[in-house]
Amino acid sequence: MNIFELFHMLGSNVWIYGGTFLLVLSILVFVHEWGHYIAAKLCGVKVEVFSIGFGKELFGFNDKSGTRWKMCLVPLGGYVKLFGDVDPASVKHVDGVADPASGAVRPLTVEERRAAFFAKPVWQRAIIVAAGPGINYLFAFILLTLLFTFNGQPTTPPVGAGVIGGSSADRYGFRPHDEVVSIDGRAIRDFEDIRREMTISLDQERVFKVRRNGEIVTIKARPEKKEMQDRFGFKHSRGMLGLISARHAVDIKNIQTINGKTYDDAEQVRAALLAKMGTTFKVQVQNGSALDELTVRPSLEFNKSLETADPDDPKSTLLLVTNMDISRSVMKFSPLEAVGEALNQTWDVTLGTLEALGQMIMGTRSTTELGGVIRIGALAGDMAQQGIIALIFFTALLSINLGLVNLFPIPVLDGGHLVFYAFEAILGRPVPDRIQEYAFQFGLTFLVCIMVYANLSDIMQLIL
Repeated sequence: MNIFELFHMLGSNVWIYGGTFLLVLSILVFVHEWGHYIAAKLCGVKVEVFSIGFGKELFGFNDKSGTRWKMCLVPLGGYVKLFGDVDPASVKHVDGVADPASGAVRPLTVEERRAAFFAKPVWQRAIIVAAGPGINYLFAFILLTLLFTFNGQPTTPPVGAGVIGGSSADRYGFRPHDEVVSIDGRAIRDFEDIRREMTISLDQERVFKVRRNGEIVTIKARPEKKEMQDRFGFKHSRGMLGLISARHAVDIKNIQTINGKTYDDAEQVRAALLAKMGTTFKVQVQNGSALDELTVRPSLEFNKSLETADPDDPKSTLLLVTNMDISRSVMKFSPLEAVGEALNQTWDVTLGTLEALGQMIMGTRSTTELGGVIRIGALAGDMAQQGIIALIFFTALLSINLGLVNLFPIPVLDGGHLVFYAFEAILGRPVPDRIQEYAFQFGLTFLVCIMVYANLSDIMQLIL
């Protein structure tokens, strides 16, 4: 898909793609800023402005405490402005208040000083700043807990039902129906866990514990690093192992050979497959313009439709590679188990994001994978079309990433403020204003460059 096709698709589905993106972003920005807001109120700091978006105010209102709540023209972010700060970034503060009529500045009263952010102890300022990313993590945790409690989690057993010929799994000795128990000591419960671990590992060697015929076998394997392209044209790298899941099925019309032997028609292929049920054999399958060779060991128990050849049964032309019933593979959780699973998912996303960023810094993963507004908007629209559950899960993942990014020790971000507060706590005095100002200018420039690069990268990937 090129950029013109993408814009045509986005334009024809503007409410799905653009509307979903703005809705999700506005919710996450509100949650983040509400964290700052509620922590400030609890610490006795007056909040002057709570804004969703930047630029010209579209509409708003003042609450009883004097806070101006408003929606602004550019909805790509937001801020809270705390009393005593010159700007929303808390780079500078003032010790006086300007008279609205005359413009003359008078000193703060004792009461006003108590409500000023800069006058609060360093530990309270740190809490207020950390509350933004913290509430993003809490919000994601709550969403995931509710999803796992009431919806469960669709799952596919971590079993390699087949092995792709010539793949890493083939070279390192995986066999059909090997159950992956752990990777580098990390327990694996779902086939998606294998995909996630491989996506992050790229081509780094991993130690697999697999259950084979009731015994635990150790396999050291190095995935193959490949550059993939999604349907929009965005590129990303991932490690490919070469196992296919138990949900995989092969249309017998696409089978070219069985153990190297060709057949005249689909019925001969059907008969040959039925004769080999329960044994390990190779099938060569037409996959678009490519030919894939799969090593499989299908079971007759799950291929009865292939045997009966019922024209009204859509499975009658499919070879199912599974050896287990996966028709109801939904993992159910008690409320307590859902809490644990939500914590696991939150930790996995955080760790995976940090590892991917580390790979970009080290040069083993391309920085073109940094997603800009276009890519995130496309993903949000895709999730919306998949249904409300997928969209909620996407919102939770995005909330985790928003919280994590804001904790990075970059001046202007919350993490940068926390670094300065840490120095202040250690030294017993604030970092000099001039140093902070230079640091914040650098941080702002750095972030603008990153955002411009990410969005230009998205556009270039669609054009080229």
